[in-house]
Amino acid sequence: MTFTYHVSKHGSDQSEGTKEHPFLTINKAASKAEAGDTVIVHEGEYREWVKPQHKGLSDKRRITYTAAEDEHVVIKGSERITNWQQVEGAIWSVKIPNAFFGDYNPFEKEVFGDWLAAPEVKHLGDVYLNGMSFYEVTTFDKLKDLKKRTEIIDDWTGKTVPVKNPYQTLYGWYAEVTPKETTIYANFQEANPNTEVVEINVRKACFYPDQTGIDYITVRGFEMAHAATPWTPPTADQPGLIGANWSKGWIIEDNVIHDSKCSAISIGKEISTGHHKRSIRKDKPGYQYQLESVFDASRKGWKKELVGSHVIRRNTIYDCGQNAIVGHLGCVFSEIYDNHIYNIALKREFYGFEIAGIKLHAAIDVQIKRNRIHDCSLGIWLDWQTQGTRLTQNILYQNSRDLFIEVSHGPYTVDHNILASEYAMDNFAQGGAYINNLICGQMKHQDVRDRSTPYHLPHSTEVAGFALVYGGDDRFYQNIFVGKDGLDDVGTSHYDGYTTSLEDYINTVEEVPGDVERYADINQPAYVDHNVYLNGAKGFDREANPFEMGAFDPNVEVTEEEDGVYLSLDLPDGFSQLKSPVHSTDTLTRVRIVDSEFENPDGTKMVLDVDLLNARKDNETLSGPIQVLKEGKNRIKVWSN
Repeated sequence: MTFTYHVSKHGSDQSEGTKEHPFLTINKAASKAEAGDTVIVHEGEYREWVKPQHKGLSDKRRITYTAAEDEHVVIKGSERITNWQQVEGAIWSVKIPNAFFGDYNPFEKEVFGDWLAAPEVKHLGDVYLNGMSFYEVTTFDKLKDLKKRTEIIDDWTGKTVPVKNPYQTLYGWYAEVTPKETTIYANFQEANPNTEVVEINVRKACFYPDQTGIDYITVRGFEMAHAATPWTPPTADQPGLIGANWSKGWIIEDNVIHDSKCSAISIGKEISTGHHKRSIRKDKPGYQYQLESVFDASRKGWKKELVGSHVIRRNTIYDCGQNAIVGHLGCVFSEIYDNHIYNIALKREFYGFEIAGIKLHAAIDVQIKRNRIHDCSLGIWLDWQTQGTRLTQNILYQNSRDLFIEVSHGPYTVDHNILASEYAMDNFAQGGAYINNLICGQMKHQDVRDRSTPYHLPHSTEVAGFALVYGGDDRFYQNIFVGKDGLDDVGTSHYDGYTTSLEDYINTVEEVPGDVERYADINQPAYVDHNVYLNGAKGFDREANPFEMGAFDPNVEVTEEEDGVYLSLDLPDGFSQLKSPVHSTDTLTRVRIVDSEFENPDGTKMVLDVDLLNARKDNETLSGPIQVLKEGKNRIKVWSN
């Protein structure tokens, strides 16, 4: 027998949890709900950290938490504060007993951990005025001298970039913590904090189990905000505002998630396999501890039967300090699609090497599709063990960088995407297939010969070996590359001089005596054909069938309008004649190091015959992500609001 529990702001936790006599808190329902049950939460604002206590038993016997139909339900990790005292001018203060925070005071806890590179100490606390978060300053005196900032230096590129909300930079906070109380000072400018809505975050998460193995949970239809989440590198515990905490089969769908101090949705690592040991012990590189975490996780049950296989779909995620979606190890075999992600890490209060809209390590067989990602410090970053991974039909624009694939060995597939930012991608990996994309910005290609990273048996978490990234073993087919004055390396010319087949590569290697040294200085093959190069983009010198019109400017624009997102571009005469065969498992050369084919996660044949707009192709395809592109002017809706 299954039950439906109801939660209402007019209920009581001493009630029965029925529609007529609902519970008051979601946590009360979470203590009752068992496999197959549903928890319906009614209109209102719930200030609690929901910790599911029981797990579902299968995809058909999951526990579902859902907002009531057509009702707005908000879960917040914050509390409203109304007893502010004016200090001087626009600066106000409030004294809060530390007992108010329990055992987690975000104004005392620092943003801390491996691969964090912030020049100043910042804390997990935050202050919100009518929903807008403040900037932390490091001294009280700095509250008196806040100025509107319109530009800031981007940590990745070193370039000056506009501040997303210059008005927001006028608002700041500073905290002093003693053994008994926390005093928060804040500059509210012209606002009176006792008459406006002022909140401070007090909880680590909004919806996150405090134990692992809470499988088959669905969370649907909520707004969730204001979590004091910690820094989440791959060598630490990775809690998010919402997350699975090393479980299997979660579905997180149709939610609006925002203002997580670090990460919003976590499908990542748990604490027992290592927690900031590089930063705490300082005796080994973070790289070494990350290797150890992979093997430790394997001993503790890192396999498909116990972890991963999550679905994250149709969520809107914004205004988070580190990631919209983060995961290491626990993200395996998951699907991430139809999400709208923006304004990630644009406050730039702290900086580190784990920041992106989507940042995954060990994304084995993860499918990332039909996401809209813009105005992020970095769009998608796939790091280590990107194997069986597919990025398809995604739209990325106005990011500091769109895509970064790092120290992975494939096979992974990037097809039918739009990468429209000025900095399109970093390829510090091997074994990739880039097919039918529109790539409009700077590209960097680099080998990595100082870090050997794992690869796996096909469709498995079992480690098969380790390898360096030698450069090459990449496939670039049927893409449209668009250059721009002042940009470097747009196109495929960085493969100039590479061999073009595995046979040629082997013959070249065989000319060198020895074993390991034979392979150390010889680039792997580059498989490049039927690409379009416009406006200064440059092709591979051994490409058989390039279409190069270097002087032609297609005037690419991605614009946001009321009903959706539009792509505009001009294409030259002759473009419509550039048809070539649709690629599939049969046509894509196997990956050399992993000795594996490009195929679907279930091992079946992969056929790349669906374009960005879901149009089915026959046996031939035009270059680029959209089959209705034509010579002359094009204006196409690529995302519907």
